[in-house]
Amino acid sequence: MELLLDTALIILGFILLIKGADFMVNGASSFAKRFNVSEIAIGLTIVAMGTSAPELVVNLVSGAQGLDDAVFGNLIGSNIFNLFLILGIAGTIRPLIVQSETVWKEIPFSMGLVIVLFIMVNDTFFFGSDENTSGFVDGFILLLLFVSFIYYVFYNVKKNNHLIDVPDEIPVHNNWITLLMILGGITGLVLGGKLVVDNAVDIARSFNLSEKLIGLTILAAGTSLPELATSAVAAYRNRADIAIGNVIGSNIFNLTFILGINSVVSPLVFNTEMNFDFYVLIGGSILLFIFMFTLKSKKLDRWEAILFLATFLAYMVYIFIRK
Repeated sequence: MELLLDTALIILGFILLIKGADFMVNGASSFAKRFNVSEIAIGLTIVAMGTSAPELVVNLVSGAQGLDDAVFGNLIGSNIFNLFLILGIAGTIRPLIVQSETVWKEIPFSMGLVIVLFIMVNDTFFFGSDENTSGFVDGFILLLLFVSFIYYVFYNVKKNNHLIDVPDEIPVHNNWITLLMILGGITGLVLGGKLVVDNAVDIARSFNLSEKLIGLTILAAGTSLPELATSAVAAYRNRADIAIGNVIGSNIFNLTFILGINSVVSPLVFNTEMNFDFYVLIGGSILLFIFMFTLKSKKLDRWEAILFLATFLAYMVYIFIRK
């Protein structure tokens, strides 16, 4: 009976996610057109932060409870889900055209951030420390990187470095309706994600899965559902900038703001068994950059998206075998 209830709540969560994503994409597109701001800038900031809200909540709770493996597993796993699964699905639905600024600045920034974080948490190897941690100093550096990234995005908005490319057929709502659509979308995404995560974790624990495995799979997948729903809907509606910006922005937000806040509040011990997952994330980031120059330049083609999906499936099989 309990299993049936958990399953029903998971289904309800998915419904909220889909409707929330629909509102979010419509509201973000309306905002972009109304205020003459590029969709990529909206995707990198408002949409990315809104869809990353579940990661923020889950990781603050996990960190407060001393579940360090769950924190790192969720963040690294979420970024892997975002990169391989979400871009894979979105790019399979519709090939994604990427703006030049994103190719040369945002994607390399995201890629460099993963490498920097890998060095920061492997203290025993790189700095000769007794323990691998992400402490107050690390958290402060990550928060500075987050502030720098937000400044960069709004500087581009001010200078109009990103193309304003919202089509004429996108409906423009008044300020209050646009705000309500964005906030309503975020609310649906957060509530839907929470329903899916909480009940999926209950089911997983009944099968005695480890904290690390739950973090890398169920928590990562569940907290990435808002990004998945938003990017899939955006790709279907031919809003490539929102789809791409959402993924890149969410990955940056996860590793700078969320991990930064967690580390400042309480030092986190890093389990080096997750270095392999870091390698996958670094490899995927490099691959995304390379894909921008294969076949049609500055475009994630359908076959490249399918390759991302195949890599993701292989990774999932490996981590379940590894446990």
